[in-house]
Amino acid sequence: MTQPQSGTSGPVEHIHWRSLIAAIAAISAVGIAMGLGLPLLSLIMEKRGISSTLIGINSAMAGIAAMMAAPFTTRLAHEWGTSTTMIGAVLMAAVSGLGFYYIENFWLWFPLRIVFHGATTMLFILSEFWINAAAPPSRRGLVLGIYATVLALGFATGPLLFSLIGSEGALPFTVGAVIILLAALPIFIARGESPIIDEKPELHFMRYILLVPTATAAVFIFGAVQVGGLSFLPIYATRAGFSEAQAALLLTVMSVGSMAFQIPLGLLSDRMRDRRSLLTIMAAIGLIGSLSLPLISHNWLLMAGMLLAWGGCVAGLYTVGLSHLGSRLVGADLAAANAAFIFCYAVGTVVGPQVIGAAMDVSGNDGFAWAIVAFFGFYLVLSLGRMVFRPKRG
Repeated sequence: MTQPQSGTSGPVEHIHWRSLIAAIAAISAVGIAMGLGLPLLSLIMEKRGISSTLIGINSAMAGIAAMMAAPFTTRLAHEWGTSTTMIGAVLMAAVSGLGFYYIENFWLWFPLRIVFHGATTMLFILSEFWINAAAPPSRRGLVLGIYATVLALGFATGPLLFSLIGSEGALPFTVGAVIILLAALPIFIARGESPIIDEKPELHFMRYILLVPTATAAVFIFGAVQVGGLSFLPIYATRAGFSEAQAALLLTVMSVGSMAFQIPLGLLSDRMRDRRSLLTIMAAIGLIGSLSLPLISHNWLLMAGMLLAWGGCVAGLYTVGLSHLGSRLVGADLAAANAAFIFCYAVGTVVGPQVIGAAMDVSGNDGFAWAIVAFFGFYLVLSLGRMVFRPKRG
């Protein structure tokens, strides 16, 4: 089930770029389409007079869909093959994406969200499994750092497209569907190199969450802090006295840090004997940065500098956590654990905004920082405990 961690010794393996480019290109195309589609749907609901509460509930279907799809993805890939399952998910995502234009009944958008985000969840799970399986052990961090950077660029390109084509008519939906369909091309070209799941996973799906908890907890914290931070940082900043434009720039700075740090962190993880040490260091930086927020919340430059590094460390939990997962498991177990990884991310995206919002209601504006401190503190206790009591495990 598990394989020893790779270290830095031994020959440097060749990177199978064709296979990796296919998987990265496919999921990046989906990222562009999602970056276009998410603000598009929210704006259309706003124009139709849908309340903010219902818009939020409808948007939350993304996390629910991910939690529903994740347990079944590996089983489908085992029965149909990795590339075939991915192409099927591409078609489901494209068709359901167009469905938002042709189906105007708001309540039918809930099942549409389930189908769309369920399909994209399958694509994320199987793309990351493909990348992790194809990446040479000694350069896994580098490969996943490249993947995270390209995916972040894809998500950033989507809103740019949205700003250019607007929300009127069928055009934005058609563009989104075409971009998603383009993801099928590299998958089809490299279908012969896609990893084969020739046996069923050894454990029940939920057991994989606990098999490598340092990785699955890292992505839970990432989901909670990333989505909660993106949701409430503008509110926190404006309450602290900054303008809306300054608050938006803080989000931009955090996103730049998330993008810029992934390849360096991936390279660093390849040089470490135990990636859990790097995960623990990043969580400690995240904790210190969160603790500093109330002290620097009236100085925009200090906030921006902290969020640049902080954003990189938060996003690094995903990249290095995924790399750690790939260093511990192989085959069907890696695919199932990758599904558990995405499941934990989805749970984090649902839990994070709720906890941070409630903390701000109870403790005032600084509740934003204290809630994030609690998330990082939980992870530090877990990771340090695992390193002390399970030094050779995940």
